[in-house]
Amino acid sequence: MQIKNSTKEDIEAIFRLYKIATDFQKTRFTVHWPEFDRNLVENEIKEKRQWKIEIEGKTACIFATTFDDPQIWEERNGDAAMYIHRIATNPDFRGQNLVLQIVNWAKGYASENKKQYIRMDTVGENTKLIAYYGKCGFDYLGPLKLKNTEGLPAHYDKATVSLFEINLKK
Repeated sequence: MQIKNSTKEDIEAIFRLYKIATDFQKTRFTVHWPEFDRNLVENEIKEKRQWKIEIEGKTACIFATTFDDPQIWEERNGDAAMYIHRIATNPDFRGQNLVLQIVNWAKGYASENKKQYIRMDTVGENTKLIAYYGKCGFDYLGPLKLKNTEGLPAHYDKATVSLFEINLKK
């Protein structure tokens, strides 16, 4: 297993995994991911913020990172934090605790970049996902009704998000 930056050659695989994840979300939840803007993902790749987990040469999982997330984290955005977004797992690799692998990697990445927190959000109050992220080491901080969603992907529009955090200094 290896975590490394995605490349522009990975674009089709990234969007395939987003489609699979969105189709799955549609079977379980009322809120699901929209079709993401290709420019968003291309920019993340260029800025080395789009990642993939490779297992035996196959893309098992993708995710994005940023060090700035003011519309979701509001006043807490000033904290020294890294943010993880849009984790999508290849169905062939489900059940392999890939989020835990991301968390273990993120602890080192956050430390290297002098960040105290690893943070994530998810739209809505999905109790199973909240419990799963807890098992992966995140503290559940509760729900937050977003105030300004302009420019965010469509699933954030007028949304309440569940916030998660790992404090590396705890």
